[in-house]
Amino acid sequence: MRTVSELEKCLSEPSAALAADLAQLDGDILILGVGGKMGPSLAKLAKRGAEAAGVKKKIIGVSRFSSGTLQKELEDSGIETISADLLNDQALRALPDVPNVIYMAGHKFGTTGREYFTWAMNAYLPGRVAEKYRNSRIVSFSSGNIYPLTPVSLGGASEEHPVGPVGEYAQSCLGRERVFEYFSRENGTPVVNFRLNYAIDLRYGILLEVASAVNEGRPIDLSMGQVNVIWQGDANEMAIRSLLISESPAVTLNVTGPETVSIRWLAERFGEGLGKQPVFTGEERETALLSNASKSHQLFGYPRVSLREMINWTLEWVERGGETLGKPTHFQERTGAF
Repeated sequence: MRTVSELEKCLSEPSAALAADLAQLDGDILILGVGGKMGPSLAKLAKRGAEAAGVKKKIIGVSRFSSGTLQKELEDSGIETISADLLNDQALRALPDVPNVIYMAGHKFGTTGREYFTWAMNAYLPGRVAEKYRNSRIVSFSSGNIYPLTPVSLGGASEEHPVGPVGEYAQSCLGRERVFEYFSRENGTPVVNFRLNYAIDLRYGILLEVASAVNEGRPIDLSMGQVNVIWQGDANEMAIRSLLISESPAVTLNVTGPETVSIRWLAERFGEGLGKQPVFTGEERETALLSNASKSHQLFGYPRVSLREMINWTLEWVERGGETLGKPTHFQERTGAF
């Protein structure tokens, strides 16, 4: 992949399994918060998947669209768009009633100092959305941050593991889940709480951050020594397919790749490819933020894009000076301060 357009095409390439599921799914799909990092490629994936399935299905993306050309880009791809501030009750009530809702709205970076806004977006707004779409299926994007740091030897927290969010962002994510769970039980709304970490797009993500640090000779912090990653296209596909497994009471689903990835090992692989020696700071701890996603793999199969493919693609992207979004993941954070 040499260009952003080639990357976008790859991210939105539907599998046969996605097309088959979309053929079974009744009704249109509404994506709330389509303007985030993952939203545009998810919308395009849903549109192309419906076309591959041979079904007529509107894909509608909602965002403030306050700047840039994203709204036109989505419309040029056949996606209907609505410009709206979801925290405005009048604007929320005016949205169309749609049988399938993917909730991607939220706030993470900049939480410190604006905790009130994070709680409004992540815990108050879900209740308003759940009331508005009480008769729809809802897949709500959540985060692996709702788990505590666990021993690396555990292999990641599964859905059965007790939650233990660290910091107000993670706490608000758990609040979002609890609110959707409440309305799922109260109204019988089928819901999936989609606990994701960490999605990889060549323009952002942990692999890009580590590769760029190696390339530029910057030290790599090993205090969060192990991570999970998944190709963004695979994560988006699982989110769309999760509409068909939504239930009341709400379903909880971890979504990430199958490997526990060592940051040191990752940097060494990029060092070999770039002909540079990684520089490290700190030492690996006995605990890390890790998820066990075996349940999602059982339901949907393993991700189509492997870890080694992501590494190779990222290496080529960095070598070519590919476009980046300048949005670090802060995966090293151990105290929950975002």
